[in-house]
Amino acid sequence: MQMVVVNLRLGQTVYCEAGKFLFKTTNVTMETRLSGPPGGAGAARQGGGAGMGGMLRQAVGTAMQAGQRALAGESLAFQYFTSTGGEGTVGFAGVLPGEMRALELDGTRAWFAEKDAFVAAESTVQFGIAFQGGRTGRSGGEGFVLEKFTGHGTVIIAGAGNFIDLNPADFGGRIEVDTGCVVAFEEGIHYGVQRIGGLNRQGLMNAVFGGEGLSLATLEGNGRVILQSLTIESLANALRKAQGGDKQGPTGGLFSTNEG
Repeated sequence: MQMVVVNLRLGQTVYCEAGKFLFKTTNVTMETRLSGPPGGAGAARQGGGAGMGGMLRQAVGTAMQAGQRALAGESLAFQYFTSTGGEGTVGFAGVLPGEMRALELDGTRAWFAEKDAFVAAESTVQFGIAFQGGRTGRSGGEGFVLEKFTGHGTVIIAGAGNFIDLNPADFGGRIEVDTGCVVAFEEGIHYGVQRIGGLNRQGLMNAVFGGEGLSLATLEGNGRVILQSLTIESLANALRKAQGGDKQGPTGGLFSTNEG
């Protein structure tokens, strides 16, 4: 399992999702907040404003952002780390064995990541939630909620297994992927979900014996796509088998039996 060690200049700040922090030097302060980084999408909506009106707008913006993260199934809080005395060091990691990747944002293109991929980012990177629509979400599971990163700076993401980088433009403009393998993609890539063969014989064969479910994610356009080789579902199944649970027959669990 990989980890990332970040060196902070005096006054520089990074933030992470709660639970991704590992260690820090004593000259780095840690603060937990419900809001995203200053200057983000929430701050832009709140407006400047001073006095009671400005405080009210800020409180409403913070509550809206926390509500979006709760709807996405994420932690309500961010943790912020700032170096206060010379150069400081902070360590972060993901929650599953696999790879980590630093994405460099230059302000021209946003990045979208599945909801468990985000680890940490510079304070100059804005965090947001992108909703893909009810139909896509119901079909693709992970597709309903994506995390969106804009601005300038570095974003660190993590995934399970190994990463592979693809561009759909190199494969005729479209690729089809297991919904659990999508980690992140650039703005300009269109994400969707399609049914495999519908509710016909071959579709049911894919779902029951192939273990792929009835849907695949589709990624179209010209831009970077990052996929992971291990899905959370396959990891969970492997752990259950290793612990002797969920005895399954050739149907992959559809007609599983419990043996006394």
